[in-house]
Amino acid sequence: MGTRFPDQFSLADYFLYDRLNEGLGDKPAMLFGERRYSYQQITDKSRALGRYLQSIGVRQEERVYIVLPDMPPFVWSIFGTWSAGAVLAMGNPSSPLDDLDYVINYTGASILITLPAVAEALAPQLLANSRLRAVLLAPDVATGDDPEQATSIPASLQGATFDVLSLSDAITHGSQLDLPAPQLHRDDMACWLFTSGSTGRPKAAMHTQRDFAFNTEVYAKGTVGYQRDDITVSVPRLFFGYATGTNLLFPFSVGATTALFSEAPRPDSLASAIEMYRPTIITNVPTMLGKLLVEKPDLNLSSVRFQLSAGEALPPTLLEKFNEHFGCDNIYDGIGSAEMFHIYCSNRPGDIKPGSLGRSVEGYQLKILPSDASGPGAEELPPGETGVLWVKGDSVALGYHKDRDKSWRTFHGHWCCTGDLFSKDKDGYLWFSGRADDLMKVNGRWMAPQEVEDCLLQHAAVAACAVIPKDVDGLTKPKALVVLMDAHKGREGDELIEELQQHVLNSIAKHKYPRLIEFVADLPKNDRGKVDRKALMERES
Repeated sequence: MGTRFPDQFSLADYFLYDRLNEGLGDKPAMLFGERRYSYQQITDKSRALGRYLQSIGVRQEERVYIVLPDMPPFVWSIFGTWSAGAVLAMGNPSSPLDDLDYVINYTGASILITLPAVAEALAPQLLANSRLRAVLLAPDVATGDDPEQATSIPASLQGATFDVLSLSDAITHGSQLDLPAPQLHRDDMACWLFTSGSTGRPKAAMHTQRDFAFNTEVYAKGTVGYQRDDITVSVPRLFFGYATGTNLLFPFSVGATTALFSEAPRPDSLASAIEMYRPTIITNVPTMLGKLLVEKPDLNLSSVRFQLSAGEALPPTLLEKFNEHFGCDNIYDGIGSAEMFHIYCSNRPGDIKPGSLGRSVEGYQLKILPSDASGPGAEELPPGETGVLWVKGDSVALGYHKDRDKSWRTFHGHWCCTGDLFSKDKDGYLWFSGRADDLMKVNGRWMAPQEVEDCLLQHAAVAACAVIPKDVDGLTKPKALVVLMDAHKGREGDELIEELQQHVLNSIAKHKYPRLIEFVADLPKNDRGKVDRKALMERES
């Protein structure tokens, strides 16, 4: 198929139902503890759920909001949504209730698929929502427990004007119906992916059917090379587009197997999943790589063909330490975004430049433009100069829902202005310098916190850090929040502060060194696993 898709095109077919036509119906598609689900089983449940949604009046392009942990019901909820021609939206069940209620109203979702505890906590808001057609409930189970077991209806939702029932009952009802699936166009709406909300409420980037398939062809298949015998495991959760791709859609596109664990991703739960499933591909993030190095030094990674890293910068020193300790050289760091669905620039097999984010994925065009560029036609900066990254590719979103002003600033036809600061070397490798909106002016000169953080991470005492602006007597000064390596805990004090400051002074421009350093036990993360700078700034104010 390459990167061209027919007029009549559906992601449900592309990622799942076409596997049956390839004779893979009996092949394991998903593992959940000792439980195995074949492509045929997932197809049957997904099609039945799609028919149920159609039977209660869900129309093409209505939104279905899935708020579940990583467990099998999430999978057939995704494909059931697409089977009905509806639009997928996903959320974190651990998010604050106000955030979940905001998204339900922002998307105008007609279906909520979630846990009983979440539905009960949201009951007053749900009962007042005139758009809802149904709330479907899946049990909150540990890895390997029965994800289809009976689910009780919260008393607070009994008597609702919309359907409230277990997801399993909805599937049973749908299995008794005979309704044709809607015929979809490659440019019909498919998914609203949410940005991380680093500067306010998260925004939904609106994607069509072709967007996800395009990136799958050029990145998953063409760049890193997913294969039919792969087994995948992920640190980021399925609601995050990074993991939706790498740990569900990409393996399904080639007839491989995804392995899920419903517990929060911590070194212990990840190590257990690796030991249980023996994955060949791990979707990871730098923070977890660092924690595995410290907390799970004896972890057996011999089954792993490669690991993917994205979401935040992967420091070269961490990559070197991890590779040396575990005896590997197969971590492919890259960058993508909700606006482009997935990764458009990456290191890859046989082509890794440590510290860089690799080269552009074939099918994407990248430009480094001045920060004041108003469009993609501006003159590119020469190699080595830092500017804002612009991306062109067929997975670009149509825009942000309910934010035309931001859409006009971000989307320029085929091009997307990422807001990320990069430089490109003479060989075409990209080097990350932070977010344009993270820049701070110190002593009258701009500086990127990322540069200081990378420098601090090269010191043997530093496990993790974040640099934020701090007002000192009316002037902006860089402040570093530092998490120490275990071997250096107990050294907190003026001597180590001076040592770290001198380390920065000896390495980069003097005005960038952190005037203030605070030692902390950990750094707050948002639900994408990135350091939550907004929370740090609020704490400092």
